Amino acid sequence: MLGLTFLGLVAALGVRLGAPLCLSQQLSLPGDYILGGLFPLGSVEDTGLGDRMQPNATMCTRLSAPGLLWALAVMMAVEEINNASTLLPGLRLGYDLFDTCSEPVVAMKPSLVFMAKAGSRSIGAYCDYTQYQPRVLAVIGPHSSEVALVTGKFFSFFLMPQVSYGATTDRLSNRETFPSFFRTVPSDRVQATAMVELLRGLRWNWVAAVGSDDEYGRQGLSLFSSLANAKGICIAYEGLMPLPRAGGPRLGSVQSLLHQVNHSSVQVVVVFSSAHATYSLFSYTIHYKLSPKVWVASEAWLTSSLVMMLPGMERVGTVLGFLHQGAEMPEFRSYVQTRLAQAAEPAYCASLEAGPLGLEEHVVGPRCPQCDHASPENVTDGLLYHQTFAAYAAVYSVAHALHKALLCNSSGCPTQEPVRPWQLLENMYNMSFRAYNRTLQFDTSGNVDLAYDLKLWVWRDQRPTLRTVGSFNGSLELQFSNMIWHTPGNQEPVSQCSRQCRKGQVRRVKGFHSCCYDCVDCKAGSYQRHPDDALCSKCDQDQWSPDRSTRCFPRKPRFLAWGEPAVLGLLSLLGIILGLVLVVLGLFTWHRDSPLVQAAGGPRACFGLACLGLVCLSVLLFPGQPSTASCVGQQLLLHLPLTGCLSTLFLQAAEIFVGSELPPSWTDWLHSRLRGPWAWLVVLLAMLAEAALCSWYLAVFPPVVITNWHVLPTEALVHCRVSSWISFGVVHAINAMLAFLCFLGTFLVQSRPGRYNCARGLTFAMLAYFITWVSYIPLFANVHVVSHPPVQMGTILFCVLGILATFHLPKCYLLLWRPDLNTPEFFLGGGPSDARRQSSSGVGEETQGKNK
Repeated sequence: MLGLTFLGLVAALGVRLGAPLCLSQQLSLPGDYILGGLFPLGSVEDTGLGDRMQPNATMCTRLSAPGLLWALAVMMAVEEINNASTLLPGLRLGYDLFDTCSEPVVAMKPSLVFMAKAGSRSIGAYCDYTQYQPRVLAVIGPHSSEVALVTGKFFSFFLMPQVSYGATTDRLSNRETFPSFFRTVPSDRVQATAMVELLRGLRWNWVAAVGSDDEYGRQGLSLFSSLANAKGICIAYEGLMPLPRAGGPRLGSVQSLLHQVNHSSVQVVVVFSSAHATYSLFSYTIHYKLSPKVWVASEAWLTSSLVMMLPGMERVGTVLGFLHQGAEMPEFRSYVQTRLAQAAEPAYCASLEAGPLGLEEHVVGPRCPQCDHASPENVTDGLLYHQTFAAYAAVYSVAHALHKALLCNSSGCPTQEPVRPWQLLENMYNMSFRAYNRTLQFDTSGNVDLAYDLKLWVWRDQRPTLRTVGSFNGSLELQFSNMIWHTPGNQEPVSQCSRQCRKGQVRRVKGFHSCCYDCVDCKAGSYQRHPDDALCSKCDQDQWSPDRSTRCFPRKPRFLAWGEPAVLGLLSLLGIILGLVLVVLGLFTWHRDSPLVQAAGGPRACFGLACLGLVCLSVLLFPGQPSTASCVGQQLLLHLPLTGCLSTLFLQAAEIFVGSELPPSWTDWLHSRLRGPWAWLVVLLAMLAEAALCSWYLAVFPPVVITNWHVLPTEALVHCRVSSWISFGVVHAINAMLAFLCFLGTFLVQSRPGRYNCARGLTFAMLAYFITWVSYIPLFANVHVVSHPPVQMGTILFCVLGILATFHLPKCYLLLWRPDLNTPEFFLGGGPSDARRQSSSGVGEETQGKNK
């Protein structure tokens, strides 16, 4: 519609289509301060620089419409400033705009003209250029990074301000190398960061990257690669495309790269390239019918009509990329319309030709011959080109700096001294300025902070339109509902070397790329801290985790609780055994004067039974949360009462051994020492010896309460730990010695006919003692440490039960069910007078009788 409007306007003015224009003569304007301009008005394809043999003039013959529009945007900005009375009142800006053909060698000639002394065509050689006044105050442009790197170093020597509207290479941010370079577009670092965030946002971590073999492509590809690797994105294939030359498009190694990508799982290709190199890339892709991909475009070719209009582009897949946000300038359309109309008026063109040629034309030659053959059709296609505002804003940045340097106000600019370029420069550092109702600011590197729009190609009528599907201003925002993909069913493409690991799995990298990996489960005791972790993180010792966990859980303390089934069973057994002990003790007390009780030891037997009861009660210290007091009490309450019981049994065995094995002359004397106070002295000494051993053990090697974090998978085991097993065995030595002497004193004694065999009960009681504690050693060593307390409880109870069942319960049977055998003859080996003698001595003499 806009093209038809222009055609109608031209027709209304009576201009014949195809007639030469005089646009090239409008590229200069006199003024108080002149701005130089470098624009790609000609196409790079027609320079023929590869065939140059002499440093002669180079002309570009093919028009580049975007370059012409950028020049027109500069002309429009200068006219606005001159017509306004606020920014530079009483002063007029002028301009000298030249073609660069996007080649550094072409751009150097106008650059030399800019630096020539005012009114001259030569550059003066001085030691100090402080007072040097060149022809121009500042330079707008160039557009190409390749050209800007050359002109930037040249102008930086003179501290000539240079404001580019399109050179985005990050190298130009180096203030040491380019102290006078500024730009009204963001650096490629921002664009590369946006690309990386886009890949991360869409979960694409397996991509190919291609760049053009020029400064823009090499530097952009390098930036993207480093940023992508830092964010965990793997570049499966990477290559540079040679720039197209006269011999035709030659992609070199990129051809094999494209075929590799075509047969791989890579579905996304990042292309950081100039428009002409991209044209060659897609021409090859379309010709060989490579499979569609997602193409992430750099700003240089995303809006290029050269690429957009390539036949077959609709078959290459999905194209999306970032464009920096600029202000819409609706007045620019009418301004271009007016300029084209003026350039087509013979009278206006004649007035321009009547003026004298400047020194620029004598040195550089015609500024832009191809501009005079521009048509409304090929110019209007680029009217909405996104970098038009950048060129427009570049003029306003220089005007604002000049406003500050001249100390201008609403009434005028009082400073009369002409401003030199370096004086203008010092006002541009970190300067804020307004251009078309937008506020921009140069940072310390000379860059401006502009947001990006994410654009998607949407095909309509054989030509793509740009649809906004997101934005980037430090963080990425995506509009998924507006996205259209080339895949069946509009499914979002997947470009990953390996599937995403599940929760609780880490990546074990295989090969050279971190994105190609196997998923490995995190074992118990470790967890996955972050989704991209390569190793499982171990839990702290007070925490636990199951297999394939993403977090750790606190360990709960574990000890032998009162409510556990094993404890309940052992407590039931304790009740039974303790009840039997009390029953036996009651029977022995009730029948304390009977021959049976006297033969069993009388009061000593009752004391031994009371000690057995205390041994049973020691098991009550094992359940519950352990403490230092309970750990100490377990040993004391076990060993001291057990020593008391075994010492009474030892005296019983000694009497039997003396009465049956020694000569009669020794018997009466020894019996007197084994009865009465002497017997109780033996018991006391045995218990004192055991108490001394226990005190030494508890003082030197005390049992400690520890928390073991490793023996249980989900809990922390709290238990009493024996500090020294050797000292623990020494504490058992007295009891073991008493039991062993008991066994020796009764095992070899032969029974006598007609008398109760008391030695047999003692022998079996000691066997029960040894069997219990000898079995305890391998059982304790082989069971899990969690089971140590119930094993100790069971051993103690079975030890008491063994002694009770083999020595005391048979006597209870005789007391209750065979009272006829409870006679002095059967138990004491004599008549009634012997029974009275035994009773008066306070002890019972145990003798042997025949087995029943």
